[in-house]
Amino acid sequence: MSKVPVRKFAFRLIIFSVIMAAIGVFFQWIAPQYASPAIPFIIIFFFFITLFTLYIVLRMPHQVSGKNFIAGYMLSRIIKIFSIFLFLVLYILLDNGDRWSFVGAFFVIYFCYSIFEIIALKEDQ
Repeated sequence: MSKVPVRKFAFRLIIFSVIMAAIGVFFQWIAPQYASPAIPFIIIFFFFITLFTLYIVLRMPHQVSGKNFIAGYMLSRIIKIFSIFLFLVLYILLDNGDRWSFVGAFFVIYFCYSIFEIIALKEDQ
C-alpha cells in the first residue's frame, strides 16, 4: 500500500488552508453579520490537527500493512474527534456572542478538511 509522503501532504495542506482562509476572509467581507470572527482560528486549528493526525497515519511509508494502516487511521480519527469536541465545547462555553455562526463555520470547515483528507489519502494509493 503506497502512502502519501508527509512533506507532499503538508504542502497540499498548506495550499488548501490558504484557500480556506481566503474563502473565510471573503465570506467575512461579504456577509459579516453571518460570519464568525473565529474563522481564522478554526482554520489554524484544523490545519494543525489534520497535519498531526495524518502524520500518525503517514509516518511509516512503505512498511505498513492493511491492518496497521487501519489501526493508525482509526487512532488518528479518535485523536481528531476528541480534539474537535474539546475545541468546540470550550469555545461555546467561553464565548456567548456568536455560538451559532461559530458552530456553522466550524462544521463547514470540518467537512471541507475531511473531504481534503479523504482525497489526499485516496489519490496516491
